[in-house]
Amino acid sequence: MPLPRPQAVRRTALAAALALAPLALVSCATAPSGSGSGRPAVVVGFYPQQFLVEQIAGDRVELASLAKPGAEPHDMELSPQAVVALEEADLIVYQHGLQPAVDDAVEDEAPAHRLDLLETVPTLIEGGDDGHDHGAEESGDDHAAHADHEVDPHIWLDLPNMAAMGQAIADRLAEIDPPNAATYQQNAVELTAQLTDLDTEFAAELATCQRHEFVTTHTAFGYLAAAYGLEQVSLTGLSPDEQPSANRLYEAMQYADEHEVTTIFYETDGDPGYALTIADEVGAATEMLSPLEVAPASGDYLTEMAANVQKLRNALGCQ
Repeated sequence: MPLPRPQAVRRTALAAALALAPLALVSCATAPSGSGSGRPAVVVGFYPQQFLVEQIAGDRVELASLAKPGAEPHDMELSPQAVVALEEADLIVYQHGLQPAVDDAVEDEAPAHRLDLLETVPTLIEGGDDGHDHGAEESGDDHAAHADHEVDPHIWLDLPNMAAMGQAIADRLAEIDPPNAATYQQNAVELTAQLTDLDTEFAAELATCQRHEFVTTHTAFGYLAAAYGLEQVSLTGLSPDEQPSANRLYEAMQYADEHEVTTIFYETDGDPGYALTIADEVGAATEMLSPLEVAPASGDYLTEMAANVQKLRNALGCQ
């Protein structure tokens, strides 16, 4: 399944805010001398956005992430200093609906340069509340069709979406920083090529599986499943804090038994308790899948996605 090609000295106040705020600084090289306005200040919401900006811009921007290292990003709160950083950044890269505190700050401060990545991706899917994926896919201007349904926010677990988001970041940085526009665009082309190769590889590796159903504790992997013809069955909905009902646990056990599921997945840093309960009941193993909401302990987005696919291959009996 080939991936489609999708379409300066830092302000003193911002520097002070970043020094005081609990932001995870991910690039802090000295601004190039004689660069006039210096490097653009870019603030991102959490890890997948950080990865994209790093790939597109390298050290040509001064990059900070609002998410604390290793912390789940959904329910984070922003300090007053972080709000100032958002207001004074040259570009804010975020995803509406994922981090309510960031949404509120962006709305209140109305920064001049903001990029909502949810509006840039070619494919959105709905997140079901019954433990099964709902694959109503759409693209482009049809995003509004999801207004009455809950959209699965895990858009970064789809490689075409990542390519589209990377291109959108490159386009916006090219507008903000014209002297480096060609570099941003070239880096976007190279990143898209990497994602294309990985997407083709994943499709081939998951095309010869004995099973196509996998059970997870949280509905986080709908995009990954939809991309390669798999079916995700989950214990809870889209909220990582949701607890499964006794009835849902029983249904998942029945499903795992009837479909000869060999592995029950739980999220990295998540509680494996429910996965262990089902695994013990049906004689399955347990394994972690990474939703890639935080930076991997080693490697990066690309290596962690490859690790996810390898774990799915093992669980699904792929040849």
